[in-house]
Amino acid sequence: MSQQTVVPATGVVMSLVSAPQFKTQVTHGPSGATLPTEAPKDNGGTGGSFSPTDLVATALASCVVTTMHLAATREGFTLGEVRATVEKRMTPPPRRIGELVLSILLPSGLAPPQRALLEKIAHECPVARSLHPDTQITASFTYAD
Repeated sequence: MSQQTVVPATGVVMSLVSAPQFKTQVTHGPSGATLPTEAPKDNGGTGGSFSPTDLVATALASCVVTTMHLAATREGFTLGEVRATVEKRMTPPPRRIGELVLSILLPSGLAPPQRALLEKIAHECPVARSLHPDTQITASFTYAD
């Protein structure tokens, strides 16, 4: 069995309180920001908020865009506005996320090496590396040329 090194926690703690009708309220410890969640509509919720698996999909898209900006800054170029959508596709029972389909719109004017770097980053962000290998991640890139 291989042993992985785990980076010590940085003190970011989220708390959760459950409510009736499959709802929760998640609180980000450092900022106090809150986010409501609930079961998806097809699983007894009302569809009025993010489901836990929606948050996984959203975390992937957010991580991809954030790490693209970090890489651009590290490499000394300005990335500008990036837009992304993510589609979550569930498997039949037993339910799990089967595929996450990312569509990423990047600004024009990026040189081919910059584009290659950013596209590589999309597949290597921390959230993408944390997902189970059976979860397929499909990413497409469009440049506003």
